[in-house]
Amino acid sequence: MLILQMARENATWGHRRIQGELARLGYTVAASTGWEILHAAGVDPAPRRGGPTWRQFLAAQAHAIIACDFLVVETVLLKRLYVLVLIEHGTRRLHLAGVTAHPTGAWAVQQARNLAMELGDRIGALRFLIHDRDPVLTAAFDEVFKAEGLRIVRTLPRTPRMKCPPDPQAQPVQDPVELNGRRSIRRRSVVKGVINEYHHAA
Repeated sequence: MLILQMARENATWGHRRIQGELARLGYTVAASTGWEILHAAGVDPAPRRGGPTWRQFLAAQAHAIIACDFLVVETVLLKRLYVLVLIEHGTRRLHLAGVTAHPTGAWAVQQARNLAMELGDRIGALRFLIHDRDPVLTAAFDEVFKAEGLRIVRTLPRTPRMKCPPDPQAQPVQDPVELNGRRSIRRRSVVKGVINEYHHAA
């Protein structure tokens, strides 16, 4: 069964992590069902790490987190624009930092300064800035936020889904019976085999 396969291939994954990966694939399975299957097969719970899980961290610190990323917009005239956006996790308030056809490190730093001035005293309530390893988001960009007391948290390399937890409501619904047929699911190792991602076979 796919649940047991995922547990064997990912020693640190518990039943809730496996449930999340299945939801991303379109299979709706209760966390308790996953636990029962693993327990019946004699698979021990995943070992606890010294600190909180990524989900626990995001939930506990939501009020103090702001995250940023670039969006790409194709215009009617076939011109590509890059939009720097930031979102406050606690309030879900979105900030449009700037739009440009040619983003550079200096441009991103200026947008960071503008946002810090725009937030004013409210930036004092924030503690973490999460962003990926885009080369445009330079050390100088980080320094703008560090000067305001924020800690920079970079996502792991080659893990684009790290900032986008799966929304089960937005996933296509699959027949749970198909969970027994492993042929339709393929595994891909990323980050030198540290992380596994699963997808439907073509």
